[in-house]
Amino acid sequence: MGNMFTAMEQNLKAKYPSIVFPEGEDERILDAAARLAEDKIIKPILLGEEDVIKAALTSKGVDLDLVEVISPKSYQQFDQLVETFVERRKGKVNTEEAREILQDVNYFGTMLVYTDQAAGLVSGAVHSTANTVRPALQIIKTKDGIKRTSGAFLMVKEDERYIFADCAININPSASDLSEIAATSAATARIFGIDPKVGMLSFSTKGSAKSGETQKVIDAVELLHESNADFPVDGELQFDAAFVPEVAAKKAPDSPLRGRANVFVFPSLEAGNIGYKMVQRLGGFDAIGPVLQGLNKPVNDLSRGCNADDVYKLSLITAMQAL
Repeated sequence: MGNMFTAMEQNLKAKYPSIVFPEGEDERILDAAARLAEDKIIKPILLGEEDVIKAALTSKGVDLDLVEVISPKSYQQFDQLVETFVERRKGKVNTEEAREILQDVNYFGTMLVYTDQAAGLVSGAVHSTANTVRPALQIIKTKDGIKRTSGAFLMVKEDERYIFADCAININPSASDLSEIAATSAATARIFGIDPKVGMLSFSTKGSAKSGETQKVIDAVELLHESNADFPVDGELQFDAAFVPEVAAKKAPDSPLRGRANVFVFPSLEAGNIGYKMVQRLGGFDAIGPVLQGLNKPVNDLSRGCNADDVYKLSLITAMQAL
């Protein structure tokens, strides 16, 4: 799996956090949870029909003492969760509405994270990104000083590791949004042992083209400089000028990155989503995520095309964020 994930496994075994999986009946989730439980890396909390999940885990040879299976319909502390949810929503829902909302496994699971019954949440194998993110924004919310959450992918191939953002959430981020995405992506990089060098991407390098789109990136870099960002950052840069030293020497000779960026901030969701999928499919990289950035507690979103190994890796990342 690679040294990075092996190190995560060893770190997590000493802490043994709980991660909640709202889609507990999905076969990919069950396979990943079985592996996590058997190796005692993470204690999975699986949501769904208890009989169905327990039968599936038993067929996989999993010791049921190593997992927790919860059905929201029969959860004994459900009324307490409802009361806490109503308080958290500050009058936007009443008790009857809260009881209905918390039958949704993503909302229920997010409340387990909010009330410290789980360290983090992994969903999205079945549900859309919106269905995973919405409860997190309403309940867990963003950290102080962070206006928006964003979605980063950890791109891994053998010993190579890069962060791509935002590839999941913000369709047309402003200059201020891009500067925030850059800062949170640098923080994400450090979780995974990457010393961040942030390239702010565009179709232009250092004024080779001028438009509102390129100016937005230039303004984002200026905002980062004004905030005394504690990582090297430069833009606007085409990808080759950010990544290839020989190209950088010609196109951006004064860039502090010198063609060695390892965190890439895309100017739009369109560019980011297309970019990571091309690197994944053509370049043979594992694309792990999206890792949701800027939240008070970790909630992460799988691709609906994920496999069990994707679930396993994102679970490790989620638990590491919690630590």
